Amino acid sequence: MAGSDLQRISRLGRYLGRDRRRLLLTLILLIPVALAGAIQPLLVGQAISILRTVSGATNEAVAPILQPLDSTLALRLIIGALLISVLVRLALQGVQSFNIQSVGQRLTARIRRDLFAHAMDLSLRFHDRMPVGKLLTRLTSDVDALAEVFGSGAVGVLGDLVTLTVIAVSMLLIEWRLGLLLLVSQVPVTLVVLWLQGRYRKANYRVREELSQLNADFQENLQGLDVVQMFRREAFNGDRFQRTGLAYREAVNGTILFDSSISAFLEWVSLGAVAIVLALGGWMVTSGAMGLGILTTFILYSQRLFDPLRQMAERFTQIQGGLTAVERIGELLEEPLEIRDHTLAGPGNSKASPVETLPALLQVMPSASGEVVFEGVHFAYRPDEPILQDLSFRLAPGEHVALVGPTGSGKTTVIRLLCRLYEPQQGRILLDGRDIRSLSLPDLRRQLGVVLQDTFLFSGSVGDNLRLDREIEDKQLKEVCRDLGLSSLLGRLPQGLDTELRERGGNLSSGERQLLAVARVAIRNPNVLVMDEATAFMDPSTEATLQRDLDRLLERRTAVVIAHRLATVEAADRILVLRRGRLIEQGTHLQLRAQGGLYAELAELQERGLARL
Repeated sequence: MAGSDLQRISRLGRYLGRDRRRLLLTLILLIPVALAGAIQPLLVGQAISILRTVSGATNEAVAPILQPLDSTLALRLIIGALLISVLVRLALQGVQSFNIQSVGQRLTARIRRDLFAHAMDLSLRFHDRMPVGKLLTRLTSDVDALAEVFGSGAVGVLGDLVTLTVIAVSMLLIEWRLGLLLLVSQVPVTLVVLWLQGRYRKANYRVREELSQLNADFQENLQGLDVVQMFRREAFNGDRFQRTGLAYREAVNGTILFDSSISAFLEWVSLGAVAIVLALGGWMVTSGAMGLGILTTFILYSQRLFDPLRQMAERFTQIQGGLTAVERIGELLEEPLEIRDHTLAGPGNSKASPVETLPALLQVMPSASGEVVFEGVHFAYRPDEPILQDLSFRLAPGEHVALVGPTGSGKTTVIRLLCRLYEPQQGRILLDGRDIRSLSLPDLRRQLGVVLQDTFLFSGSVGDNLRLDREIEDKQLKEVCRDLGLSSLLGRLPQGLDTELRERGGNLSSGERQLLAVARVAIRNPNVLVMDEATAFMDPSTEATLQRDLDRLLERRTAVVIAHRLATVEAADRILVLRRGRLIEQGTHLQLRAQGGLYAELAELQERGLARL
């Protein structure tokens, strides 16, 4: 096993700390289970020796404790002891199995919880390059495979080793020549099995990768189902998915080949070992060197000797699959956090206070003024494609600024950097004179209210989507919604705030989803508003209803607006014009029109209905 595997297993082993007692009990039970299984062939051999002694044989070795007893009584005692050993073994194995499965499920839950938390903390840069389907495979099937390593796999191998040791010692004590012969034969068998297991692991890693790709393709086609159907891509996407499925099938066939090879090899070796015992033991019985009872014991031991090896091979198959999962899960857990919360405590870490009324809601907090400064910010999603280059500007407290520029000029990137969804490669961003990297993430994002053009709603009720992290009574929430102009929307919904939303709010229109997005931002009482054309999908009547409350929400608050409508841009205190990540113009609407630069061109094109700002 590679050193990296040991490091990852030791790191994941901390998840078992809470189950130390249960694991210790399981390990202690390995010894009596192995002894109960090893004594059974010995009892059968003793029964045959007693029967042979009754028939006149003189070379049978009967245990001293049974020699003074009558043969009938001795056989009854052996049968009783055999029954007790079977019952004890079954009972202990039941306790073991329950404990192992329980520990495995606890382990799975803890690792999946931490994986989910870590995935949520990773920056958007990581998620941009990691397909959702592949990430889901890590969180589901890989975690289940990992549970086998710490559950039935690892504990089962320990149990097989204990059983193998007990059987080996018993054989050497009873007849050391036959016992030594059988044990020596295990050395090449073990080496061959380990070689096959190494090949199996490489094949299993490919299986995991192909399964991830299969899930990624499936998830992508389901998410883009409307596009697939509208552009009649069913056949093309089906062929591509078929190729992915065939690649996965070929990878699985590779693991089946090595798995079946191990099973067949052990089966042939075990039959050969029994044949050797019969040949050599039969000669020893006919020559009077050994009794038939001992030979019977050895035949049973030779069969049971390979049972642990066979089970170990099967469990090693599980372990190899689990080690592949350990590697893949370890890679995810070792993925560095680009966005780190450098503060241990802060105002944002405290519990949010409940909301009371809209007038109180729309009062700016005195502790922050909302000044935003970009100083020499450079950013690139990829090293060879810079998005922002030496971007510097200042937003005064309470100032409303519109970001304007062609597609790809970096407007959305400015928002993402301000919210610390990404980190700039150079430069810094200040909020009220403090580098946003020195603020706790909860505090920073509590001060920012973001309304994106593409609104995301969670499955659940309307009220839950409005509350999110805030504790608000239904009565208070209804008052806020009424003050924000949501009464008509809630009146159209079957159960008002308790109406269940489908995935991504599929049972609402785009305008209704955006209306809820504006409301949930207002509830959070931010100091800085970041809006990506918040009313883009609203019909004129809905927009007019909301505009009054938007004006109140924007009052005395710093606002950064990505604007596509000329009316929105004209209302801004200042306009920043970006092109290829650089700030090339800034000023009011009238000033920029008078300059005759890029903004003037874009404004004129939009007036003609030929372009968006």
